[in-house]
Amino acid sequence: MDRRRLMGVFGGILLAVSLTATPALAGSQRDRDQRLQQLLDADRLSGVPGPFAQVRDGGHVWRGASGVADVVTRRPVHPWFQHRVGNVAKTVVAATVLQLVGERKVALDAPIGRYLPDVVPGPLGQQVTVRMLLGETSGIGNYSDGFFRVPDDLEAMRNRHFTPRELVALGLAKRPTNAPGAAWAYSNTNYVIAGMLIEKITGRRYGAEVERRIVRPLGLLGTYFPGAERGIRGPHANAYAPWPGDTLRDFTDYDMSWAWAAGEMISTPQDLNRFYQALLTGRVLRSDLLAEMLTTAPPASEVEGHGLGIYWVRTACGRMWGQDGSVVGHRALTLHSPDAKRQVTLAENLTFTNPPGLPHPIDNPRLRFLTEATCGKP
Repeated sequence: MDRRRLMGVFGGILLAVSLTATPALAGSQRDRDQRLQQLLDADRLSGVPGPFAQVRDGGHVWRGASGVADVVTRRPVHPWFQHRVGNVAKTVVAATVLQLVGERKVALDAPIGRYLPDVVPGPLGQQVTVRMLLGETSGIGNYSDGFFRVPDDLEAMRNRHFTPRELVALGLAKRPTNAPGAAWAYSNTNYVIAGMLIEKITGRRYGAEVERRIVRPLGLLGTYFPGAERGIRGPHANAYAPWPGDTLRDFTDYDMSWAWAAGEMISTPQDLNRFYQALLTGRVLRSDLLAEMLTTAPPASEVEGHGLGIYWVRTACGRMWGQDGSVVGHRALTLHSPDAKRQVTLAENLTFTNPPGLPHPIDNPRLRFLTEATCGKP
């Protein structure tokens, strides 16, 4: 779930595309749907066993899938499948905390030590604010750094169970990335603390509270937080990672306690598009709270900006807001125009393809699909 690795490719290529590309040539909606399917097929041919997606452009919705959900049985993949979405959970968790801010149960610029003095103790608990946690500017180290350095780590972690306190302790033991509030730095520890904050304030499990406030009101029927469940409840694609010997290993059943509030959520492309549409059009947060969420942390960048649980990237047709998540065997990328009239959510059932900092043949077809989905003109 290392977003830095993914965005190094994702943001950089989108910037390059934005400098050279123009929106797709006008044509019939049918022609564009065929282009989307061809590009999704190219994603499969580059190595992903079974990518699937939903694209919205105004009132038109395209749903597509290519390949297989299971490389052994050759069971086909479908666009309505459930999927582990990793970091995308951070937008939902941030929105839940911001609802509590709107109800004056939490102060956005209060120190986290006011609410969780035993979790982030001492001077650090007085320096790090709730805003810094949601914006990942706290400087607290990322507990998951080093979790999946070699293939054998994936197997070793399959059945290992963590408590949120254990994860936070690992993060606090890391060297700080920066002074509190000084810079953005990817750290899952921030969102484990945010989940613990939700539980402290509401007295309910964080997942139950998110479901009560967001999932059920928006009718996100394929979205849930698995907790101790290692499997996926509904129809889904298996989760794969490359394995020595030029094979793929199945990691569908996995203990996701290592991600918890930072990325254990399961959802569908349809649900994610519905959620971000509701969020960006003001149905989840009051306008002032949405403005807080979309205020990006310095320094300014030509490629991307980081808000509270959400970021923007520059594309050929302007900024797109969203998130991406990469866990063991499942990847999700979701992008939305500021008015939520153009949306794309892509799911892939293969991860750990890229050595750190290096591109992979999958990257180009993935980004061509995303560019067509976000900037193509019917």
